[in-house]
Amino acid sequence: MDFTSILIGLVGGLGLFLYGMKIMGDGLQNVAGDRLRAIFRKITSNPIKGVLTGIVVTSIIQSSSATTVMVVGFVNAGLMSLYQAAGVIMGANVGTTVTGQLVALNLTAMAPIFIAIGSAIVLFAEGENTKEVGNIILGLGILFIGMNFMQDSMAPLAKSQFFKDLTIMVSNNILLGVLVGLCMTAVVQSSSATIGILIALATTGALPLKAALPILFGDNIGTCATALISSIGTSKTAQKTAIFHLSFNIIGTILFSCILVPLTPFVDIVTNLTPGNVPRQIANAHTLFNLINVIIQVPFVKYIVNFVNKVVPGKDEHEEIQTTKYIDNRFLETPVIAVGQTVKELIRMANKAKENLQISVEGFSKNDKNLVNKVYKNENLINILEKDITNYLVKLSNTELSKDQIDLVTSMFHVVKDVERIGDHAENIADLTCDVINKNVKFSQEAIEQLNELYVLVIDALDKSIESFRHNDSQIAQEVMYIEEKIDNLREKLRESNIKRLSKGVCSANNSAIFLDIISNFERIGDHATNVAEVVLNKLS
Repeated sequence: MDFTSILIGLVGGLGLFLYGMKIMGDGLQNVAGDRLRAIFRKITSNPIKGVLTGIVVTSIIQSSSATTVMVVGFVNAGLMSLYQAAGVIMGANVGTTVTGQLVALNLTAMAPIFIAIGSAIVLFAEGENTKEVGNIILGLGILFIGMNFMQDSMAPLAKSQFFKDLTIMVSNNILLGVLVGLCMTAVVQSSSATIGILIALATTGALPLKAALPILFGDNIGTCATALISSIGTSKTAQKTAIFHLSFNIIGTILFSCILVPLTPFVDIVTNLTPGNVPRQIANAHTLFNLINVIIQVPFVKYIVNFVNKVVPGKDEHEEIQTTKYIDNRFLETPVIAVGQTVKELIRMANKAKENLQISVEGFSKNDKNLVNKVYKNENLINILEKDITNYLVKLSNTELSKDQIDLVTSMFHVVKDVERIGDHAENIADLTCDVINKNVKFSQEAIEQLNELYVLVIDALDKSIESFRHNDSQIAQEVMYIEEKIDNLREKLRESNIKRLSKGVCSANNSAIFLDIISNFERIGDHATNVAEVVLNKLS
């Protein structure tokens, strides 16, 4: 028996298997699109709803590790509590069994047909969603080709006395089997891949169910490695989330290894479901293990959370976040979610710019230097957000995205720059306020009222532009265009009024210069708000 050939075939087949899973998962994510983001928005503190969320999301993205890492990111950003995360993590363990069930169908003979159909759709279909369906079918075909490679490479193991002795050893030593499964999954970073290898071995007749079970139990612990690594350097609550994932899977493994398998007819039930079909038995055992594990532990979520809080004591200090809140590199594993989070972060930045405009105008009207200093502090945050969001968009643009998502990411490159410029103009008004205070400049009541009239239009345009982008609403975006016309017309009237006051000696040259600078900054803010609205209109045209 040539172990080198077996190893090469196994590694090559595993590579195709994982690649097929990725293509299929990316296709499913892009087809799900907004529905996947909506699922996370509806998460509540009800653990049952959390479990269902975890099942659905993991079934779509085809990776419990990716779901858990994403949850760690949400918790780290303060967007999800540990209690909410617990249910999603439990559900993710059930959702990941879908891949095993799919693999156990043994459709390797159909793989060339899947590849032919999938390739034809990807190459010749015009609709973006249709192409993504083609990617799903193509990924499925590649996955089964990988399974076939693994099965063929490992077929000689069925005749190997050494491997037979090894399977007997694992069958009689549950701890050893658990360690094997743990190590395998920690290395390949995918419990689905481990299950795929077990099913490939079982298909060749080299692996009985009794030897596969402890390895199957161990792979659920091994899959925690990804989340544990991801939690390094995060908040305490995010670290607790990763520890919860580990605790949940260790408890489940102990329950099955020490109680449910030795003391109940679990093996007989699995065997009788599909007699003589060991690959299907392994897939069913994997599903039942995770499903029963969730059913047993859901009522004790609070107690497990309390245990985790003792393992990782302390709470995070909640201070004003001087960096990004919604985006996280962990989300890049699930680009659909990452796009939605980036929109949230950009809206947060836009609202911060609008708030700065409001504070700068209030500071001007009250001659308040404290408000001016607040504008400067907020401007620092806006600049940080602009840099971080732009860098994140660059990373996001290098992931697998649908055409609609690519268009949205491209539009955000433009919007983030416009929002940053709005913040700059708010800062300019704060600078002018400092001049007014330092030089004790006084404005006529008419000038104050005219500036306020223009400000009301500008803040309305800015508010509507943000809302149009948030909801991708062309009607609201069109309203911004009408307001922009009013801003331009009023600007000309204010300039004419300023010239009249200057000629009559009602105001000084210094007053006039500051007045004109303020309306110029207001006008430019209106222009940038219009640019944001135009992005929305261009996307929908």
